[in-house]
Amino acid sequence: MPLSERENFLRNVSFEGPEWMPCHVAISAASWLQWRGEMEEVVARHPVLFPGFRQGERDFDHLDPGPAHRHGELFTNAWGCVWRSEIHGLEGQVVHHPLADWSALDSYQPPDPALRADRGPADWEGARRQLSRTRHKHEVAWGYVPHGFLFMRLFYLRGFDNFMADLAQEEPRLERLTQLLVDHNLKLVRLWLSLGVDAMSFGDDLGSQRASVIGPRHFRRWIRPAYEALFQPCRKADVHVFLHSDGYIMDIMDDVLASGVSIINPQDLVNGIDDLAREVKGRVCIDLDIDRQSIVPFGTPKEIRELIEEEVRTLGSPAGGLQMVCGIYPPTSPENVDAVCSALEDFRTYWSAHRP
Repeated sequence: MPLSERENFLRNVSFEGPEWMPCHVAISAASWLQWRGEMEEVVARHPVLFPGFRQGERDFDHLDPGPAHRHGELFTNAWGCVWRSEIHGLEGQVVHHPLADWSALDSYQPPDPALRADRGPADWEGARRQLSRTRHKHEVAWGYVPHGFLFMRLFYLRGFDNFMADLAQEEPRLERLTQLLVDHNLKLVRLWLSLGVDAMSFGDDLGSQRASVIGPRHFRRWIRPAYEALFQPCRKADVHVFLHSDGYIMDIMDDVLASGVSIINPQDLVNGIDDLAREVKGRVCIDLDIDRQSIVPFGTPKEIRELIEEEVRTLGSPAGGLQMVCGIYPPTSPENVDAVCSALEDFRTYWSAHRP
């Protein structure tokens, strides 16, 4: 009998020989709005990657990408950060920082995660029902904290320039603010753990194009202890910790992994395929973020296939430990999305077919 999605995922993360490589293609609202029916035709050809997809269900004339993704809208989230998006369907950026002046910290109150999510009301009863359906289908039960839960939240609240100055000057109030974020996120983590999840998803973009945004010394001082406080309760509960980061993070990778990560989601070409193979492969599961800057949006289908094949061969193994995700953003064409999907379908069983 074939493995369920959940069993296969757990085997892959634990290097116990999965039947296939988990893989996922995430199409942004901006790309859906750009290509509409053409993108639907591609998705319909790949039911392995898009199970349950039904062509024609989307009303593209009234597709709402959600708060902080609507062009020109100023949206204030539960933390008092004001977001503005310049491209409809892509997340914008924070243009007002509620703690830009440290004097606001004394009266500042974070949202209660039991009642409010970042961009709307919390619905823990709905989450419980959804997890029950997920378990019934033998799929992976995920919990999550909002993207930008700690490092990015610090500069959302303070402003990027202010936050960089805080790090350089060892600003004492930064300790208090960081602990406030840890306490908030720990409540979220405990709520998810109480629902019996298999894995917790965290996302914090720590890298720029050529180096981490926060250097190793400051990462160890400010971020790693906070990550450990959030990740270790998950690991003690036998719940896997997934951490996503955009950008180059090889200079802080050892500290990132030591904080309790069991699945790391780095970008491929920015960090280097060979460097990831040398420094990360076999230590934790790699959920590889397939290039979204050059080859996928601008390359040929042949180049896309060759990239994915190289990554599978270099970073995978018969034991598992590799999964892949590709985010689709403008101007990526439906033809190139089709090439991504076809390559993932072809190579998802590469290592299981080569198992002794």
